[in-house]
Amino acid sequence: MRGLLFILVLFVLTSCWPTKISFVDGNMPEEWKTYYVTSLENNAANAPLNYSATLSEAIRNGIQNNTRLLIDSDSENAQITIEGTISNYTIAPVALQEDDNAAKNRLSITVRFEIFISAPEEEQIALTSSRFVDYDVSTDIATVESELLTDINTQIVQDVINKLMSNW
Repeated sequence: MRGLLFILVLFVLTSCWPTKISFVDGNMPEEWKTYYVTSLENNAANAPLNYSATLSEAIRNGIQNNTRLLIDSDSENAQITIEGTISNYTIAPVALQEDDNAAKNRLSITVRFEIFISAPEEEQIALTSSRFVDYDVSTDIATVESELLTDINTQIVQDVINKLMSNW
């Protein structure tokens, strides 16, 4: 009798079980299938020469790996087109101590995005992402810059994805 009851309960639970659980795409409209990311423009004087290409690629990879959207090679066909400008790249001292010497330096980056949406209705969204990371003042920026940029890029990519997911 217990075996029959167990099978009945198991059948009821599995027949009501959801077939798809997705928290990744949030409230993303069904019309969104593809996206296109232009190469970001670099207007920050101190930024490394390859930073705009590196950040553009990080955004492409981040959206493709964390949403259901597929990358499109043509901006005319994509439902979402993302353009942006790196407007600030600064290193400044922070955490001043008693003798006005800094204990840490801060790398700050600001990127302004324009997100063009063609479906379900045409819309343009502005997004400004400002992120920073602190590092020890005794560390040469050249030795840690790529690691710091990877950390900041991850945060900026998440800002873009959050904006896409939360705007609907």
